[in-house]
Amino acid sequence: MNARQLLRSRPEGLYCPSGDFFIDPVRPVERALITHGHSDHARAGHGAVMATRETLDIMGLRYGTGFAGRMQEARLGETVTVNGVRVTFHPAGHVLGSAQISVEANGLRIVASGDYKRSRDPTCAAFEPITCDVFITEATFGLPVFTHPDPAHEISQLLTSLKQFPERTHIVGAYSLGKAQRVIALLREAGYGETIYIHGALARLCAYYEETGVPLGPLQPATVEGKADAPPAGAIVVAPPSAMDDRWSRRFADPLSCFASGWMRIRQRVRQRGVELPLIISDHADWDELTASIRDTGASEVWVTHGREEALVRWCELNGISARPLHLAGYEDEAE
Repeated sequence: MNARQLLRSRPEGLYCPSGDFFIDPVRPVERALITHGHSDHARAGHGAVMATRETLDIMGLRYGTGFAGRMQEARLGETVTVNGVRVTFHPAGHVLGSAQISVEANGLRIVASGDYKRSRDPTCAAFEPITCDVFITEATFGLPVFTHPDPAHEISQLLTSLKQFPERTHIVGAYSLGKAQRVIALLREAGYGETIYIHGALARLCAYYEETGVPLGPLQPATVEGKADAPPAGAIVVAPPSAMDDRWSRRFADPLSCFASGWMRIRQRVRQRGVELPLIISDHADWDELTASIRDTGASEVWVTHGREEALVRWCELNGISARPLHLAGYEDEAE
């Protein structure tokens, strides 16, 4: 059996013919293995879903309890057999519950990493390099220009700005699943103990993170229906990026726009979004993490998907590693 017989691209997503399952399919299928809860990877409507407990719970919060016909919990590090194919979920370090999926048959192992990062994150299990024959890697930030700074440094810049402009409400744009909770947890680690105000879209996910043992400290709704009160000047408000540009954000005292994303490395994006304080905090691997991860797996072949595929394929070729782009459709940089 060669790698393309074990896993192949189809319009629905990555397909394992022997096991008759898809990994992160973009269309409803009979059996789906899901790496994490972001909506470009985890969609409703499948006949059966296998994922970590946290990912199943997150899908339930986002889509309702009937998001799939059947659900099966995958425990990290525990191997199960699906129609004769060995499947193991391993930590990916992307968001709570995120996993890489190892697929093995006839002595061949392919690891589909989903989305991942190598930098420390207090809200989820750290990425574990898995030795394999073929490594499937994302390439969201697959260009050498993308080197993410220490997140603690970016949080210190936010706290410095808060001291410099105590009369202004600092509104931090952060994606609802993963990024928002990570920013809050990093603020707590930096010693910020004040109430953090959150947009309503974050409430259920923040509550779930705390239920799973991720401490986020005192949180309050940024706005309450029927009440005109707004958080005090000098407060930190965390909201989805989409809320930054609408009328919701205008009710706060002299709002200072912040945005937590790996894309804040690009000045044009900062200007386009009108961000005053860019925070380069990413839940995806940067260029150095991508190349280090490929080396760490020992894979002799690399498949590159959703992102800057060509540059990473070229790096692999220059380093004696066979590589090809998958050109899978339907995956976006939603988490950034």
